[in-house]
Amino acid sequence: MVISFYGEGCFKIQSGEAVVLIDPPSPQSGLTAPRFKFDVLLKTLASAEEIDGAFSKGEEFKIIGPGEYDIKDIKISGYGLTNESTNQFIKTIYLVEMEGIKMCFLGHISETPEADVAEHLEEIDVLFIPAGGKPFLEQKAAAKMIKQIESKIVIPAFHKVSGLKRQAADIKVFLEEGGWTGKAENMEKLTIKRKDLAEIKKTRIVSLKV
Repeated sequence: MVISFYGEGCFKIQSGEAVVLIDPPSPQSGLTAPRFKFDVLLKTLASAEEIDGAFSKGEEFKIIGPGEYDIKDIKISGYGLTNESTNQFIKTIYLVEMEGIKMCFLGHISETPEADVAEHLEEIDVLFIPAGGKPFLEQKAAAKMIKQIESKIVIPAFHKVSGLKRQAADIKVFLEEGGWTGKAENMEKLTIKRKDLAEIKKTRIVSLKV
């Protein structure tokens, strides 16, 4: 499995020929949305209009909001964040399993998940978490969640990157808050296999380049 980062909460997860795209950035962000063929698109933040428009088109599946899905051997569970959603938009946390690797995308979360959602965040192999502070989860709260979830790997998102128009903190703030300064692994992309996870005894912080 290969994981690539495109800024904000946008990631590409590729397993063989299967590709999952998460949260492509909007043009207003200042970032360029990736252009490649994907099998599944997940959005952790969506307007009511987008939710009504969730669909599959040919071989491409667009998933927005809570639910259970199984597409091309990709198992997906979406959990709505009731406390953070309104009539205008909904926030969703996704659990995605590929190659026996369980990933959690916290997306645009800005506070600790309610108990009925948090209970599903167990035995996570790879955790994708906001690291740039407001308007999303603050760094101190993010560090606390990481210690509670105890995933094998943590990949920061929503931090400051070149070209981003909105204000976001540098990833250094997140690393300092969690006591990981000098311990994070900087990579162009992460390649991981299920067998590699058994060798990880302490949570790895992997900072991917855009």
